[in-house]
Parts: sequence; C-alpha cells; structure tokens
Amino acid sequence: MKRTTNNYLACGMVFAVALVISNVVTGKVIQTGIPLFGTTIALPGAALCYAITFLMTDVIGEIWGRKEAQTVVLWGFACQLLATALIVFTQVLPAVDPDMQNAYNMLLGQNVIFVIGSMTAYLISQSWDVFIFHAIRNRVLSSHKGGYAWRWLWNNISTMTSQIIDTVVFIGIAFGIGFGWLFDSAMLPQLGAMMVGQYLLKFCLAAIDTPFFYLLTRGTHAAPQVASDAAESAA
Repeated sequence: MKRTTNNYLACGMVFAVALVISNVVTGKVIQTGIPLFGTTIALPGAALCYAITFLMTDVIGEIWGRKEAQTVVLWGFACQLLATALIVFTQVLPAVDPDMQNAYNMLLGQNVIFVIGSMTAYLISQSWDVFIFHAIRNRVLSSHKGGYAWRWLWNNISTMTSQIIDTVVFIGIAFGIGFGWLFDSAMLPQLGAMMVGQYLLKFCLAAIDTPFFYLLTRGTHAAPQVASDAAESAA
C-alpha cells in the first residue's frame, strides 16, 4: 500500500466502519458451546469485527507513523459518540408500527453501561496499541539492521496485549458491573469464561491478521519515531 492521502483516508474509513458496527452488534452475546471453567464460552458479538480496528491502526502506524495512528483513534472515538447520538435520537422518534419500535429497541437500544464500557475500553486499549506498537518498533529498528523483518513482532505484541486490556475493561464494566456478575459468586465463572474465551478468540485473530499486515505494509514504512525526533531536533 502506497503512502498516499487516499490510502490513509481509506484505512481510516475501514477503521471507523468496523468500530461503529462493533458497537451496534456488541449487545448480542454469542454462545460457542465450548466448555471452560465449568460453563461454556460466550462472546460479545463485536469480537470479530472489532479486531479489524487494531489491524488498521497497526497498518497506519507502520506506513504513516504514530501521530497519524493516534489521530485515527481519537477521530474514531468521535465517530463512536456521533453514532450513539444518532441511534438514540432515532430511537426516541415516534414509530408507525409498535412492533418495529420494539425490534429497534432490541437491536439498537443503547445500554448506558455498555456504552461506558465500550468507550472506556476503546480509548485505553487503542491508545496502548499505538504506544506499544511504536515503542517496540523504534527499539528494534534502532538496534537491528534489517529490523523491518521483525515487524510481525510489534504487530502481534501490540495487538495481543491491547486485546487483553480491551477484553477485561469492557466485560468487567458491561457484564461485571452492569449485569452485577462481579458481585455474584454464581456468575463469576461465567464472567471469567467470557473474558478468557473472548481473549483467546482475539489472540487467534491477532495471529491470523499478520499476513494481511505484511501484505498491506510491504515496501512502505514510516521512519522510526526516534529518527524523526532526532531530525526535528537537528532542524
């Protein structure tokens, strides 16, 4: 992928769409039937499409740099707020058919605690992803000749660690506090199974996205941040 404005905008749009759709479908809990801790693994519906957002920030960070990746994260948060406001606004408008309104409420009704959990997890995990991605990248590139061959390392570590944060924060707030599972000893195994199960899925998705990361970033790389800082100081 060439380092052009159009490609940067395209990556940002894919990021925003995946983020907004993740918030739309997150209320559906998927039952996998896989046993864990005496219960079965359940996953929020957002688990699959949300993984795309981390791939996009990694691609943007690799090609355009840390500042651009963090900018997309902040604009993504704004998109999330706008989408929530539009959904709620539409929800309160009178419907012609009560059944249609009930279906809308079930599908898109915004649970306040889910929104809080989602936005909190988003800001913390995405910011960590950008930070650790470039921290590892800068360290490797500054100490190893031909360090770009190691870009699978910063791609995977940044995504896999940020997914831990995202999983624990979102599920802890939305289900642990929102549903009260954190204070119910009978539901603690379900809470733990959901966290572990979702993270295991995200871990696998992080590994699977590596070929796509290589494909999208081949031949085009942003300069290491340390090099950029030095150049700015010299100027």
